[in-house]
Amino acid sequence: MSNDKQAVTMIGLGPMGQAMARALLAAGHPVTVWNRTASRADDLVAAGAVRADSPAEALRASHLVLLSLTDYQAMWDILGEHTDALSGRTLVNLSSEGPAKTRAAAEWASAHGATLIVGGVMVPAEMIGTEAASAYYSGPSDVFERIEETLSVIASPLYLGEEISLAQLMYQAQLHVFLTSLSALMQATALLNSAGMSATEALPHLIGIHRATPELGMVEAIGKDIDAGVHPGEMATATMMGATADHIVQASEEAGLDLALPRAVLGHYRRVVDDGKGQDSWTRIIDGIRDPRAAETGAATA
Repeated sequence: MSNDKQAVTMIGLGPMGQAMARALLAAGHPVTVWNRTASRADDLVAAGAVRADSPAEALRASHLVLLSLTDYQAMWDILGEHTDALSGRTLVNLSSEGPAKTRAAAEWASAHGATLIVGGVMVPAEMIGTEAASAYYSGPSDVFERIEETLSVIASPLYLGEEISLAQLMYQAQLHVFLTSLSALMQATALLNSAGMSATEALPHLIGIHRATPELGMVEAIGKDIDAGVHPGEMATATMMGATADHIVQASEEAGLDLALPRAVLGHYRRVVDDGKGQDSWTRIIDGIRDPRAAETGAATA
């Protein structure tokens, strides 16, 4: 019986790579796998995958090659001695990396006859292949269209555009919001701990702040204002937010807490006020974030 499903090679069999390979196998795709520690492929081989004996063999097995590695250097370390097998391949690198190395990787792939598609998977390994899974991609649109159906087995594919680094940056931007929120959550918990409130009691109140903030639900309108350089201050001005940020620093200092995060937040609002734009919306802080050198120059001459 013939199999018209696209063949896929999976290089890198950590938890994420294994989960993606399993999802592809379950959907009927021929899957070839390779990992430095060969034993990590045992369960996948038992499930129907083919174990490649070398990276070159893995590359030659499929035109579509997924990479789930620590970073882009790992890709170069693994494939660098097998560039003769890259021609005609589409490399979908799902590893995390900065934009400069991402662009360098696209040029490296192209020089060896391959095409790079960059991906950022937004769920943990246990959610791969579920309806809740999503992943961002960027790179040549015509190449992405040819592999979109196969990628949808892993997670709902969201294509961002031709600029190769976009998927990486979206992945990192979302995790930046997430990680900063976690730090703020722990900072707030510690502040309440200092007055005798337990984390068990505090956390439900702290998590509720996002659901209780109507303005955060107006993301489309906020985004349009930021893109237009308009920051109407009818709802919450930078001066008002800055005053609150100042009080948070004072309270944290009195509680003996680490001040790095609250001081950084306060610095954003002070910059707006110092620039004479305190009556603008809190979104005006993006100016100083986009151009920190201007802020540094102003501080040096003050």
